[in-house]
Amino acid sequence: MDFTTGGRLEVRITPDDVGKRVSVRLVTEDREPGATFTDVVGVLTSWTEGTLAITRRTGEPVRIAESSLVAGKVVPAAPARRRGPAATAPELDRVAARAWPPVTSEPLGEWTLRASGGFTRRANSVLPLGDPGMGLDAALRRVTEWYAARELPAYIQVSTGAEGSQELLAAELESRGWVPEVSSRMEIAALAPIGDLDADTSAVTLSRQLDDAWLTRYQRSSGEPSPEARTVLSGGPSVWFATIAAEGGGAPAAIGRCVVDGRWAGFTAVEVAPERRRQGLAKAVMTALARKALDEGASAAYLQVETDNGGAHALYEGMGFTVHHSYHHWRASGEDPR
Repeated sequence: MDFTTGGRLEVRITPDDVGKRVSVRLVTEDREPGATFTDVVGVLTSWTEGTLAITRRTGEPVRIAESSLVAGKVVPAAPARRRGPAATAPELDRVAARAWPPVTSEPLGEWTLRASGGFTRRANSVLPLGDPGMGLDAALRRVTEWYAARELPAYIQVSTGAEGSQELLAAELESRGWVPEVSSRMEIAALAPIGDLDADTSAVTLSRQLDDAWLTRYQRSSGEPSPEARTVLSGGPSVWFATIAAEGGGAPAAIGRCVVDGRWAGFTAVEVAPERRRQGLAKAVMTALARKALDEGASAAYLQVETDNGGAHALYEGMGFTVHHSYHHWRASGEDPR
């Protein structure tokens, strides 16, 4: 990482660069020979009273004393990607939102307030893609009032780590006492290689209809699925449900869902019975759904997976998925997360 001009380390960033992606080098011990250095890359979200705040692509905020800087520069807004379709974070977030539509929504400027009776944070959070049309404090008051009227905690979904993502909003929410909860990754891949996987799809049944058998395997359907859950799962531009029946009846051995929206195919709810894992069932479900999406003209794939789900990350990486960006649900301070 080159920070030098004429062989000398230089700090080439200033407070005027807030909002830009930067790379800095700082000393973590004293500046004498043998000092330890570390590098931080992310969006510069503030620089006040001798302290810089930088948000990494994972959403992790880092605070750095100005006095510890030994070098720094502005870097391109997003790293070059060797694999996967090109897209900005707002494009993908909009596509994913259409594939997981809320029961109720309301615009707030360019923000969208979404509610679905508490079924998943994604369908019960603000999608803040743009300007809310008023000052941030007024917008946040409106958000908390809107969710309180529906007896729901107020969440805002904030993306980090890609072109067009929202590190500055994350910093503003943190300064106002909002709390980040579950973090997830948006992963992308070319669709054709998934459809070309060597998987036995003969046991996979595809349907347009969400049926009770499929729901018995879906992990978020403990007990009787709510009407809101059925509405969200059934919604989207072109929805397909995949099922692998269990031998001898009962809950399916595996399920999956795919929503086709133009060039994008979004995969959700890929689940396998615990006793049938590591038998290629998830791969079969994904392959069958990918082939159907290819038939409908899609060419790119995406999925969303929680950051701490290591098993899923390994599965999807093996299918060619790479991380595009992260997103985080920020909850209003002092609210019951339920």
